[in-house]
Amino acid sequence: MRTLRQLGNFWILWVTTIVLACFSNAVGQAKYKVQDLGVQHPDNLGMAMGLNNYGWTENMEQLLDHFTLSTLYPPVQGTVRISIGDLNLELGTFGGKNSSINWNGINDPGEAVGMSETSVSDPNGEDVCGFGTHLICSPFLWQNGTMYALPTVGGINGQASAINNSGQVAGYAESGIADPTCPQGTENFMVDLPVMWDKGIAMPLPTINGDPDGVAFGINNRGQAVGYSGTCTAANYAVVWENGTATQLPDLGDPGAIAFAINSHNQVVGQAVNSDGTPLAALWQNNTVKALGGLLPGDVSSFATSINDRGQAVGSSFDSKGNWSRGLLWQNGMMIDLNTVFPASSNLYVVSASNINESGQIAGMAVDMSLLYAGTIVHAFLATPVDQDQGKSVADVVHTHPEITLPAANVGKQLSPRSAHCSIHDKGIF
Repeated sequence: MRTLRQLGNFWILWVTTIVLACFSNAVGQAKYKVQDLGVQHPDNLGMAMGLNNYGWTENMEQLLDHFTLSTLYPPVQGTVRISIGDLNLELGTFGGKNSSINWNGINDPGEAVGMSETSVSDPNGEDVCGFGTHLICSPFLWQNGTMYALPTVGGINGQASAINNSGQVAGYAESGIADPTCPQGTENFMVDLPVMWDKGIAMPLPTINGDPDGVAFGINNRGQAVGYSGTCTAANYAVVWENGTATQLPDLGDPGAIAFAINSHNQVVGQAVNSDGTPLAALWQNNTVKALGGLLPGDVSSFATSINDRGQAVGSSFDSKGNWSRGLLWQNGMMIDLNTVFPASSNLYVVSASNINESGQIAGMAVDMSLLYAGTIVHAFLATPVDQDQGKSVADVVHTHPEITLPAANVGKQLSPRSAHCSIHDKGIF
């Protein structure tokens, strides 16, 4: 990491200008060219969780037990890297072995955020980073090759989720107070406060109706943040924060909405629960909410995690067994299974779409079909819209999608924000 300190902002802007030129006309097309970003050995799960407007991705990578790909076990290890074409930058840690990230964690200047273990045991026995190590978990800002710890708001653990082009960061941090809404025996039992970091200063954000907990997941370039307000065990309300004020977003009939991203036109995406109790991808605009389409055959829930200024949104769905099902794109009033527009030659079956940028590039994770029967390998990917016909799609050649029970979300409830990576925690389900 020492050699990276010499990169500087000039290097970042120079490279991103070149990358942008490659993608400036690649917007809103029906077909995609897919780049397999792979996963670094010995990890066996890679997922692009952040994407900027120059095609840089911030990838979460984890080593899962090859024979226990289930929600019962935490990952063995985890790391974070940035991919720029064929260049991979490892972000490092604060002394522990593991780091992880959440949605929307990289901006156009090349700054990235997430969470990292330290080498110090958590005095309360918590395991906020979720790797089973019970080490203190610190929110981080990665800038010019160096990882910096972001301050908390009274406690010792936290997570940075998203960063805008001004360097404002959204996430959460513990208050240092035990959460009275946590059931007895809850492993991560401290109050989590939604936080915005601006110029290195942590500013707690208000919750709704006296809720003790909250998390900010997304932030736009106007400084508007979105997330949820709730308790130790439930997200009660989707929230927009602006100028230190929290505004509750409407739900679809049942409580439990979560907002994940907001664009510059005040369009917000996330998940809301309808009156039948079904969690669905949702869009909020002009103080109204609507479901982003229904569910495809075999799916029982969906959620959206990114929206660009063109109103294109992406997200994912789950099946009745709790498997990641497919990556989804919503545009022009249509819901598209990305496997129907990704070329079969990629050998990648898309199970999650995490981010979409202003050029219409999409990032997420996909099952490597060529290795499916040799051992489940999940790769990060970057897909770029193209004009030319790419031939047969993944859906044309894979008629039954693979059932991959990765550490993921409980499809019977709303996604919980307590974890930045794909594993179950006591305080939440994602």
